[in-house]
Amino acid sequence: MSNTTRYSLFFVVIFFANIIQAITGFAGTTLAMPFSIILVGGEEARVILNILGIVSSIGVVVLNRKSIVWKEVLKICLVMGVGMAIGFVIIHFANVPKEIFYFILAGVILVFAAIGIYTTFFKKEKTLEEGEEPPVDKYAKIKEAGLIALLVAAGIVHGMFVCGGPLLIIYATKKLKERDEFRATLSMAWIVLNTVNLVRDIVAGAFTQDNVKHLMIVLAIALSTLFAAIIIGNIIAKKLNKKVFMIFTYVLMVISAVSLILNACGVF
Repeated sequence: MSNTTRYSLFFVVIFFANIIQAITGFAGTTLAMPFSIILVGGEEARVILNILGIVSSIGVVVLNRKSIVWKEVLKICLVMGVGMAIGFVIIHFANVPKEIFYFILAGVILVFAAIGIYTTFFKKEKTLEEGEEPPVDKYAKIKEAGLIALLVAAGIVHGMFVCGGPLLIIYATKKLKERDEFRATLSMAWIVLNTVNLVRDIVAGAFTQDNVKHLMIVLAIALSTLFAAIIIGNIIAKKLNKKVFMIFTYVLMVISAVSLILNACGVF
């Protein structure tokens, strides 16, 4: 496959992944990363998608800054920061074949898709009768510890692949019940965490005299693609049955994960 074809497909992936991000509020990077790794390689995919994540999050924060739950932003950033440090060490210093990392990423995406399908279409929420007190949760402390562990795991995956979103979303759905709080708080956290990733990439030498011009051209086209996707995604979101689109999103997640597994196995 020629370079022109690979990068054209890369921008198509960014476009459609961010249309889905604009409609559902999640899954943009998670969908884009597996295909992007196959098309342009893991290092370049991580750098470009990380910067796109910062830019797309800034818009949400500016429009919904009053809905940010700062206590949760601080908690998410501190705990995930620990995990990201572990992820940095693994991705840069562990003598492990890249195919193993691809299997891990594919596994995370498949688990998240399975959880998403279950909670969206099968799980029934318990409703309390009027005046009924919610039962005391005997396992509240254990569940809280589990959520903290989930944040650490999200940080590890984010440090390695810029794809900690699926695990963070599982945490956030338990802590942030209002839609605007959910979107604004997570977007603020992404700005902080992705900026840390960007600084890490710069220090690690991702931008060199030899590749900086190439990366800037790719980034400029990718940003234009991102803005177009956000506009189109918001238009579609007003007209589409969101539940139907969620099915489509989870199916795409499964396809992207399977594609990454096949690539790691040398099928293509």
